[in-house]
Amino acid sequence: MVELTSVAVWGYVLAAAAFGLFGVYLAAAWRGKGAGGRLLVAVGASALWCVACAAMISGLAYADMLANVLSVVRDAAWLAFVVGLIRQIDGSRRTWPLRVAVGVVALRVATALMAMLDMAWPVDPQRAAIFLHLVAAVYALVLVEQLYRLLPSESRWGLKPFCLAMAASAVFDLYLYADAFLFGAIDRDIWSIRGLAHALVLPLIAISASRVPGWAIRLSVSREMVFHSTALAASGLYLLLVAAAGYYVRYFGGDWGRALQVTLFFAALLLLGVVAVSGTQRARLRVWLNKHLFPYRYDYRIEWLKFTRALSASGDHQDLGQTTIGALADLVESAGGGLWLDDGHGRFVMRARLNMPESTIEESADDPLCRFLAEEGWVFNLEEYRMRPKTYGQLTPPRWLSEMEDAWLVVPLTAGETLIGFVVLLAPRTPVDINWEVLDLLKSAQRQAASYLARMQAAEALIEARKFDAFNRMSAFVVHDLKNLVAQLSLMLKNAERHKDNPDFQADMLDTVAHVEQKMRDLMQQLQKKTAIERDRPVELGQLLERIRKQRAQLKPAVSVVLEASPVMVQANAERLERVVGHIVQNALDATADDGMVTACLRRLDDTRALVEVRDTGCGMSPEFMRDQLFRPFQTTKASGMGIGVFEARQYLRELGGDIRVESTPDVGTTMQLVLPMSQRAASDAAAVAHTDS
Repeated sequence: MVELTSVAVWGYVLAAAAFGLFGVYLAAAWRGKGAGGRLLVAVGASALWCVACAAMISGLAYADMLANVLSVVRDAAWLAFVVGLIRQIDGSRRTWPLRVAVGVVALRVATALMAMLDMAWPVDPQRAAIFLHLVAAVYALVLVEQLYRLLPSESRWGLKPFCLAMAASAVFDLYLYADAFLFGAIDRDIWSIRGLAHALVLPLIAISASRVPGWAIRLSVSREMVFHSTALAASGLYLLLVAAAGYYVRYFGGDWGRALQVTLFFAALLLLGVVAVSGTQRARLRVWLNKHLFPYRYDYRIEWLKFTRALSASGDHQDLGQTTIGALADLVESAGGGLWLDDGHGRFVMRARLNMPESTIEESADDPLCRFLAEEGWVFNLEEYRMRPKTYGQLTPPRWLSEMEDAWLVVPLTAGETLIGFVVLLAPRTPVDINWEVLDLLKSAQRQAASYLARMQAAEALIEARKFDAFNRMSAFVVHDLKNLVAQLSLMLKNAERHKDNPDFQADMLDTVAHVEQKMRDLMQQLQKKTAIERDRPVELGQLLERIRKQRAQLKPAVSVVLEASPVMVQANAERLERVVGHIVQNALDATADDGMVTACLRRLDDTRALVEVRDTGCGMSPEFMRDQLFRPFQTTKASGMGIGVFEARQYLRELGGDIRVESTPDVGTTMQLVLPMSQRAASDAAAVAHTDS
């Protein structure tokens, strides 16, 4: 009896939880009108009744009285709901179903009150209560039959699950109370599972709630929930059968009974684990549920979100290719496949694979298969082709595809109107009927996957183009520097005829050649590394200007250097900064006549910035040239110039955190102001000096 009591308590507790969760779901989905409110009341009353029954079995005080009252309320709520549906459907507004229901409920209430007050009865009150329960069950069957008959044939699809649920509950109560009326007592075994029996019909009620708009409940049955619930229920039933078999094996097995029972249970768990992790078995269950329980095979919202999430979560190109194969394969329960993409030269080569061997097969865009996929956009089904080849016109699949083991579907990948590739899917884990619904889903999915792959290819092409662009730009800078070095060598050779016997000139010539040789080595190293050498040390600007002046000491006009502040340190690459400033000075020399003037002045702008100002009295520049051409690469007014020196200067200064300013007047001269951030130590020293002066 203790074990039965425990089973009964847990049965009613589980039933209360099921009714409670369903009630919460209904409350969230109810739109505030229609029959959904009455359904919500009936479900809530059922949940409270199950709680009271569990409390009564546990022996709590007054729980039996509460259970009797809630039993009446529960039955009245369900009868009222069914009567309301009948009155809503029946145009004559017949009143007898409501009157009979009210009479049955009134008798139940009177019986309960007399039992609680211990009043004298002409008959046994327990048998009277059982009889009224029996009448209520019969009347519930009558109402369900009336409801089903009143429904038009085209509307029965929606309420059929609800009618089946109410009929099943009524039949269970009819059996329970008929047996009790016959033998004068309620069967405790049957009564202990009454709550669970009534809770088992909730899925049928939920299906009708989702199908009937008049109940005003926005309820949807999730395919994933049905799949997992069905799998869980099947696993539970399987384990119950195994437990029963183990019990009888142990009972009849004698001395070996317990060992055989453990062996059987272990083997059963192992088999369940194999089935649970088997993709083939999951695919078969999913296909069976979709085929028999839902009007459409797919829940398109779920499938589309899952497909999009899979594509968005991929990383590099290879991951995206494998993700594309896996996402398309999951739609049709395929085991995997291969992805062929255009290599940019009209050849389709394998770029990714999933559960498929590596292949070196290439398909040309002019081959029959690729032309068919590009022109028709169809999914090519090899099984259908083998049975009905005329479906695909004059197409003959390539030999490699016909001989490929387990090849099944060829899905084109089209971005816009261009075929960028195709996916060959392997045979499914379970037989899948490729109908219009599957084909439409595959066509929509392949277009989305193709858009992702096309963007990935465009990004790869852009990255490659940027690499070439960076290398070409660096090459242009190097060529520009080589031009300046060649100019120095040319000037040295020009002066060699006159000064070759001068020891000082010979020493300067050797220094110049050594300097040019070192510069050329640095430029070659820079090209080989394909990147500029990073700045990594402080540079003193006064010394840098002096070196530039000495390098151009033999040019006319002579460069004069004015140091209004020294030392001034900046954090930069010394060679590149010297090249940039030297180019600005060289431009000033080129634009100025021999009797003109070129001055390089260094001063501090403030506590954090230094200014190198290069002034000349040369030909100057027009405002239009400074606005439209000065800082654009390959724009120059010099016959032998390349037009990238000023562009490089501004680019490097901005990399350092500075900038370049230009003031120029035609036939008057030009002033180039190079603004540079000082290093932290120099800036702090400057701030200290300013504070001392103040």
